[in-house]
Amino acid sequence: MSQRSSSCLWTSVPQVSPAPCDRYKHASCVCRGNVYLLGGRERHSLKDFWKYNVMCNVWIELDCNDDKAPEELEEHSMVARQGVLCVFGGLRGTAYSKSKIPLWLFDTAMEQWLHSQVKNSSSQNDAPSNRKGHSAVVFGSSMYVYGGYNDMQRTLQEFWAYDFDSGVWSLLSKGQVGPGPRHSHSVMVHQDSMYLYGGLQGLKEQRDLWRWNFLSQTWSSMRVFSGPSKLMGHSAVLYKDSMLLFGGGVTQSAPSNCLWGFSLTTLNWEKLFSLPGSTAPCRIHHCSVGLGPNFKPGPHTDIINKEISTSNSLIKLRPFKNKCVPSTLSTGQPREDIELQTTQTWKKNGLRDNSLGFEGSETQGNSLTAVTQQDVRKKGNSENSAEETEDGLVKPMPNLLLILGGKPLKEHASISVWKMTWADN
Repeated sequence: MSQRSSSCLWTSVPQVSPAPCDRYKHASCVCRGNVYLLGGRERHSLKDFWKYNVMCNVWIELDCNDDKAPEELEEHSMVARQGVLCVFGGLRGTAYSKSKIPLWLFDTAMEQWLHSQVKNSSSQNDAPSNRKGHSAVVFGSSMYVYGGYNDMQRTLQEFWAYDFDSGVWSLLSKGQVGPGPRHSHSVMVHQDSMYLYGGLQGLKEQRDLWRWNFLSQTWSSMRVFSGPSKLMGHSAVLYKDSMLLFGGGVTQSAPSNCLWGFSLTTLNWEKLFSLPGSTAPCRIHHCSVGLGPNFKPGPHTDIINKEISTSNSLIKLRPFKNKCVPSTLSTGQPREDIELQTTQTWKKNGLRDNSLGFEGSETQGNSLTAVTQQDVRKKGNSENSAEETEDGLVKPMPNLLLILGGKPLKEHASISVWKMTWADN
């Protein structure tokens, strides 16, 4: 990895109408170079749906009034796979939500909602019920959903897999071994594993780190002796071979603006500091997404064409394109404990060699990228043509971490958008 030392440059990106209102507990992910944002909460639950062209700093509101579209949602999840967005959970607690599998699919190329391919089941136990505050990731041909809390405010420890091809849900574990009941946590995928950090178990904040191995289907507790404090309502994204953890807090009234990096190769935490005069926003229940080549996960070449067994079926794993980007004591002993080294904290003035391999960025100022709207038009004078050529949109872009919305809210204002780029020290 690169040994260049760099720190973070934070910039607020002004928004102009039309744009979504400021919100929290929403869902967002990246698909084919665009950022999608759905629902959340301002003074009440929201159901609006937006697409954000990052290069032009332009929002477009998409139709969410179709009978196949979701209603008002908050604390739901949204992931992307092969040009299709998958939304799960977040319904308000009603008799309707108890009888419905809260799953919706959106085709980004056709820009229309689809009928979710959920196989009919004879038992309510064959699919997850409505929940909020859970997490969701894509791996291979499946979406994996962990935890959350239900309409009775009970924290869940279920771990479900939804196969996109067959439309079948499979219950992987009920939490006998693993993070246990959890909501408002963060997850991300790297190679053949999913990593889960913090969140709430009941009313207690956690600061534990867990790894789920998709091949062996086992949980491992990664013992952390330093690093971030107890957090809930934070976010996590993959950057190269590291997990970036931002914001959150112990309570909604005291959000954090800390950015941490966890190297998945050296197993070290590092606190990432901002340049002088550049201050990160304090945010909780926000969304973070990464754009640029170093935020784009490659195919899982080590597991292509391998099969793993779930409780009900075999899932064949294959490459996917998902540029997204949203523990306590376990009820049993994990099969493997991973001892972590003591964190290496960077000093504000005089950074050491960067074991996380963060690269500098030459982009500065309030514009999101150095590419202008005129430059985009030169590529084909069409927004659609830019979307269809995924690499053509991503490659000119520097590595950006975007923080969208979150508490504290701005009254009667457009959504808060902050960008973070790497700057040479």
